[in-house]
Amino acid sequence: MNEVRIDKWLWATRVFKTRSLATNQCKLGRVTMGGQNVKPCHLVKVGDVIEVKKPPITFTFEVVGLLQNRVGAKLVPNYLKNITAPDQYHLLEMARINGFINRQKGTGRPTKKEGREMKEFTDEAFFGFDDWDDWDEENPIWTPEDEERLNS
Repeated sequence: MNEVRIDKWLWATRVFKTRSLATNQCKLGRVTMGGQNVKPCHLVKVGDVIEVKKPPITFTFEVVGLLQNRVGAKLVPNYLKNITAPDQYHLLEMARINGFINRQKGTGRPTKKEGREMKEFTDEAFFGFDDWDDWDEENPIWTPEDEERLNS
């Protein structure tokens, strides 16, 4: 066996959960080799570099071995080498941190934990919103005395 279909290989190495999902991702142009989108029937061989876009990051894998049947998770390193750049993982971490701020439409209501995190993040004392209690409506100009009073 010198070559294998890319959708089979992506499924067998557990990059995607199902083969149909791997096929659809290839059709959508989220799987590339050498900067070119590949079709599900594209053949891969040992040494090829495959880029898989799973928003928000792009994973990069090198083909180390070929297989057509799905293998256990412990055997996956025998068939692929993850050469994803560290900055991509940093992007993933930032997306996880910002995930509770910019919620996608249709994801439902925030959980209790997410609600507490949002409340903590937007706490009035953190941003200094409670400082406006000292604001003088009749004298709306901010003076150095106001600044001193605020800092004391």
